[in-house]
Amino acid sequence: MSKFLVTGAAGLIGHQVVKDLVLYGHTVYSGYNKILPNDGTPIQMDLTNSEQLVSAIEKTNPDAIIHLAALTNVDLCETQKELAKKMNANATKIIGNQAAKQGAFLVYVSTDYVFDGINGLKKETDKTNPVDYYGESKLQGENAVKNLASPWCIARTSTPYGMHKTKTSFPVWIAKNILEKKKINVIVDQFTSPTFVPNLSRMLIEIATKQITGIIHVAGATRISRYDMAKMVLERLNLDKNFLNSSSMKDMKWDAKRPSDSSLDVSKATSILHEKPYSIQQGISDFVKEFKST
Repeated sequence: MSKFLVTGAAGLIGHQVVKDLVLYGHTVYSGYNKILPNDGTPIQMDLTNSEQLVSAIEKTNPDAIIHLAALTNVDLCETQKELAKKMNANATKIIGNQAAKQGAFLVYVSTDYVFDGINGLKKETDKTNPVDYYGESKLQGENAVKNLASPWCIARTSTPYGMHKTKTSFPVWIAKNILEKKKINVIVDQFTSPTFVPNLSRMLIEIATKQITGIIHVAGATRISRYDMAKMVLERLNLDKNFLNSSSMKDMKWDAKRPSDSSLDVSKATSILHEKPYSIQQGISDFVKEFKST
C-alpha cells in the first residue's frame, strides 16, 4: 500500500478520491484550506502559502501526490488574475518542485479549458490555446509540471459532476431547481465531456498507482451540450422538462469567455486504463441512483 497526499481533499473530486484511497487501504493525507475533509489525515495546504505547501509535502513524504486544489471559478479567475496565477500556476510549480525533490509521483489534474473550443474532441497532442484566464493559469501549471525532473502525469478532465454535501454540480443544480418548479435557462451551444466523479476518481487513482506518465485525457466518453445533458437528467428522474428554457452562450453575462466546444478525446484513457471513461448514459444512470439515495 502507498502513501498519498491529495490536495483539495474537501472538494467535489477530492472528497471522492480520498474516500476511495482510504477504502483501498492506502495511507492518505488530505490537503485542505478552510473546510475539513471527511476522510484521511487532514493537513492544511493554503495554495497562497508557499511555506505551508513545502512543509506539508516534507512532513507527509508521500509516494504520490494527486494535485486537485485550484481556483476553478472561471469568472473570478478573469477578474482576479493575480490570485488565479498564484493558486493555479505558482502553487503547482511549488508542489511539483517539492514532489520532485522528494521523489514523489505527481498527478496534476488540469482542464479542458486549456483549449480554445473552436473544434472539440481534442487529443492530448493537440495545441493548447486558452480563451480565458482560468484556462491560461491552469496551462501555466501544466508547463511548470512538464519541466519537472521526476515522473509526472497531467490528467485533463471536463465538467465533473456528482454528489457532494456543499458543492452543487450541474445535474444537481438542474434537478433541485426543477423539483422546486423553477424555470431555468440552459445553454444549447456549449459542448463538453461531462465526467462522473466516482469514475474520474478511479481513473486518477489508477494513474497514480501505476505511475502512468505524460498527458492523458480522463473525461467522460460522450461529447454533449449542457442542454441535452439537462434533458437526460430530467428524463432519468421523471421530472418535467417544460421548466427547461434553451439559451445561448451569447446571452450569458459572464466576465470570462468560455470555449464553445471543449470536449476531449478519451481514446488514450480507454485503451490504457483498466477503469474506462464512462459514457454519459452510464454516468447519469449511476448519478441518478446516488441522487435518489440522498
